[in-house]
Amino acid sequence: MALGTARPALPALLALIGALLPGLGGAQTSVHPLEAIIPRGGSVQVNCSTSCDRRAFLGLETQLTKKEVAQGDNWKIFELSGVQEDSTPICFSYCQAQTMVSMSLTVYWFPERVELAPLPRWQPVGENLTLRCQVAGGAPRTNLTVVLLRGEEELSRQPAVGEPAEATVTVLAGRDDHLANFSCRTELDLRSRGLGLFQNSSAPRQLRTFVLPETHPNLATPSIVEAGTEWPVDCTMDGLFPASEAQVRLELSGRNLHPTVTHKNDSLLATAHDKANMEEEGTHQLSCVVTLGHQSRSWRENVTIYSFPAPNLTLSEPEVSEQTVVTVECEAQAGALVMLTGGVPARLPGPRAQLQLNASAEDDGRIFFCSALLEVAGQVLHKNQTRELRVLYGPRLDKRDCLGNWTWQEGSQQTLTCQAWGNPVPELKCHRKGDNALLPIGDLRPVTREVAGTYLCQARSPRGEVTREVVVNVI
Repeated sequence: MALGTARPALPALLALIGALLPGLGGAQTSVHPLEAIIPRGGSVQVNCSTSCDRRAFLGLETQLTKKEVAQGDNWKIFELSGVQEDSTPICFSYCQAQTMVSMSLTVYWFPERVELAPLPRWQPVGENLTLRCQVAGGAPRTNLTVVLLRGEEELSRQPAVGEPAEATVTVLAGRDDHLANFSCRTELDLRSRGLGLFQNSSAPRQLRTFVLPETHPNLATPSIVEAGTEWPVDCTMDGLFPASEAQVRLELSGRNLHPTVTHKNDSLLATAHDKANMEEEGTHQLSCVVTLGHQSRSWRENVTIYSFPAPNLTLSEPEVSEQTVVTVECEAQAGALVMLTGGVPARLPGPRAQLQLNASAEDDGRIFFCSALLEVAGQVLHKNQTRELRVLYGPRLDKRDCLGNWTWQEGSQQTLTCQAWGNPVPELKCHRKGDNALLPIGDLRPVTREVAGTYLCQARSPRGEVTREVVVNVI
């Protein structure tokens, strides 16, 4: 194994000796070209010649596939084909002694793979981002460079080392990097060898950066909601970037409220309207979750859905005659307290309230007021109900409603009032004795002596009639 390993080095050693020492008689071996660079798998022609003054034996020592394509006196041309890697073919000749010389054959080929490693789906602004580019293949490596780019901006330039070669650079992600394209490319620079600059680029990868503050969203919602009513929910959050990419989820005990989301600059507003159902009575957790990038911020509030109908206020009879006993009752749902008022001293709140009264004319039009109180989640709520009592009574024409005697100065400005009361409202007529003239009720401007006299006023309704005599004196 040791001998086998050392044998490939022998031609190189012989070539070195042959190149340094001229053969006997001054004959030398030459090769053209001394250096060549070809694409991998390509071919090249090598001319071996000698300065021997007589016919010499010429040959080419190489492990490559070779073919003699031309010859002459002391020269031969060989074609090397299917070259896959660098090599040092040796031309040798025998004149009076052996001489040899080697050439340098370099193979170039482009990288088979230039790939930028996948970027994070989202990158937080202000955190380091490491870009990695892998390069498989490519030669000669001494002429191969890896360049990492942001758009067309060069971030790093490194030699390709190792197989596969990996080049990295770390950058601080910023807002300006959002939707920026990153890539890498290789540069095989063979301009010094008479060729060009060959570039291979990876597919670009787009970066998305984001800012999600450590603060939580703000929830604006009523803490208690009555069943059967619609209630609003607002969730806001500031300092987002890009706010338009943020996702919002509003839920009530796991039920999605399907909010409408609007954005303005670095802020968002999620609005929803929900209708509370009777089946949802109780305390529920309302949550708002804002997601941006691979991070989320959330906040929760308790919302209590309650049922609280107005109290039931009843009159035993809503319309009664005088001297009828009326029962007034007020009752609310379980858990609520009621208080009944309406011209009678109020009692302390209780689950049920009742009062009785002997209806009189003064009770006509009386309003009874029932207030129910219910405590929900620490808040005291009120619901009210009213009822009006109608008392039927006959006509009334009292002195306070129609004076019995008016004495006025002729020409003065006066107002004559005379009104009858009753339920139903009675019809009032006042006629002057003697000529049956009507009493001029209302404004007298001015007072004349023609209105003087004694009048008989009569108030009449289905429940009876009443009369009153009044006198108008004009001085």
